[in-house]
This record gives sequence, structure tokens and C-alpha cells, in this order.
Amino acid sequence: MLSHPSPSGPSPSGPDTAASEEPAPSRPPRAVPVVPRPLRRVVIPLLRQDTAQVDFGVRRFRLRPGPARDILQAAGQAFLTGFHAALDARTLAGLAADVERLPPERRGFAYEGAGMACSVLDLLIGARGRRFAALVSGPAARYPHLVHVGAGWAYARLGLRPRNGLPAAHSPEQWLAWDGYGFHQGFFHPDRVIGRQQVERGLTADERAIRDQGLGRALWFHECADPEGIALRIAEFPPHRRGDLWSGAGLAATYAGGATPAELHRLGAAAGAHRADLAQGSAFACAAHHVSGLVPEHTRAAARVLTGTTVEEAAAWTDRSRAALGPAATGTGHYQLWRAGIRDLYLRSRRGDH
Repeated sequence: MLSHPSPSGPSPSGPDTAASEEPAPSRPPRAVPVVPRPLRRVVIPLLRQDTAQVDFGVRRFRLRPGPARDILQAAGQAFLTGFHAALDARTLAGLAADVERLPPERRGFAYEGAGMACSVLDLLIGARGRRFAALVSGPAARYPHLVHVGAGWAYARLGLRPRNGLPAAHSPEQWLAWDGYGFHQGFFHPDRVIGRQQVERGLTADERAIRDQGLGRALWFHECADPEGIALRIAEFPPHRRGDLWSGAGLAATYAGGATPAELHRLGAAAGAHRADLAQGSAFACAAHHVSGLVPEHTRAAARVLTGTTVEEAAAWTDRSRAALGPAATGTGHYQLWRAGIRDLYLRSRRGDH
């Protein structure tokens, strides 16, 4: 999500843009920590995930007619493709080759899975985030927010908390790990986390809020992109948590898709007083796709309905809000201010302010 240095490669404005400039000296590729042979032989097989676990029937998620189930399950399968590719890859080039075989609109999910795998391995071998850093500065450079979200999955899966930031991670994007943490908890522990609305002990208010944004994303999958189902689920939660959940729902509806234009309009109407939270999450998704260089049509459709503007303008809101925080924005509180700034820009756009 948002204001990231452009990865190496041709400029979007054309290959001749910088023809008169001296080429920058090339950097040697970042070394990827070697996984010790005993760990690779014994532990990595244990880390492999059964692809059936993303089947909505197996997960006891809502099943309904239409294409939503196939679209969302395909996102889960892409996640597992990236996860297993990162476990198996001996080089970053090999990992990238596996991911690039996927349809372009699913590669972000694959790099999210790769972010989880790299973070799990870093935590297990004490690599202080070096494998994760090599991923986010290398093949996943256009998907930094997805990789940070994937790191949150790793912490949740190992029973840890993504507290005090991630080694070698970007700020404030590093706090997206709490979003990934919340998605994991909602996806794999729905009875406790969704049904009984339980929150893990010891979280600060800011950590809980970002975690709930991830939980809101999980609700989009749990309810199979059904606007009324999501609205009913969110209404079961305490009022102070609903805005964060609507933010996650808007993010998932815009990034993952699965809803028709008519369903998106119903989603917006159902958000009611939390319409700005829904738009903020949608803007994050717009920026995530925009920085990747590929914007699917379902994202453009969701942007028009949920933010009332184009993908490009909604993405710009995220950059403007982040820039207003200044270079010292490194904490979870700054992440919350980032979100609040996006909501304000959305509301100003509705009033016609400039």
C-alpha cells in the first residue's frame, strides 16, 4: 500500500526516459540465508499445507450460487502456490518463476504466501528477517504490502505476535503484519474469533484495530462476498470494532473481488455510518494493485462504487495521507493516523472539497 520506491526496471513513462543519464551502479543481489540441511529435510515437509484447507466446504464457510466461491478459492490456492514455492526455492529467481506462471491478478496472493513462508523460515533459523527482506526488495518489490501481510500469517501460525516491528521491514507498512495476523485468526479459528468475537490477550487498542481490519478481510471470504451476510456478521460485534471490520471488508471486496456491481452498491449501503471506513479499505486495495502495475477490472469497478472515484485517485489518497505523517511515522498509532487521513480525504471528496 502505497508510497514505495519504484522497483528496478523500465520506467512507466517509457524506456527512453532516462537515456541520457549515467546508469546507476548495480548492487549485488542480497544473499538469501541458507536453510540448514536438517531443517530442510525434516521441518520443511512439516510446513507444507494441504491445498484442501482453502476449500470453502472444508472450512465451513458460506456457500452460495455464483462465481464468488471460485474467485475467492482461487486466491487461496494462489497463496498456497507462493507459500510452497518459497519453501522449495533455492533462489529468488526460482521463486519468482513459479509465481509468474500464475495469472497476473493472482500473483499478489502468491507473494503474500511467499511472505509467510520466508518469515516462518526466518523465525525458525534466527535469520533476523533476511529472507523476508530479500523477497520484498527482490521479486516481490511491486507487492510490498502483500508480503508484509504474509509475515503476519507467519507470526500467527507460530503462536507469536508481530510486535515491535518486523526485522528489515518498511514503515509504517510493517504494521500490516497485524492485518495478516487478524486474517489468519479469522480464517482458521472462525468459531472463536468470528462466532464468539474473541480477541487475543494483551493487544493494545491500535494493534487490535489493525488486527480487526484483517479480520474484516477474512469475513469477505467467510461470507463468500455476500453483502448482507457481511453486514449481519459485523453487526454482531461491539460497536467500537465495526469500523475496522468494515475497512477490511472494503479492502477485500476491492482487491480480491467476487462481487457484482449491484452487490457492491448493496455493500456500500449496508455500511451505513461506516461508509468512510469501507472507502478507506477500498483505497488501500486500489493502491496495492496500482503499485503492482496491474489493476484488474473488478478493482476499477469496486473503486467507482466504494470510493466514488478512480483507482488512481483513491491510491493517491493513501500517498497524500502517508506523506502528511512525515518521515518519523513508524508506529501502530501512525498507521491509525494514516487510515484516518484517508477517511478524511474520502469525506472531503464527497463534499466537493479540494
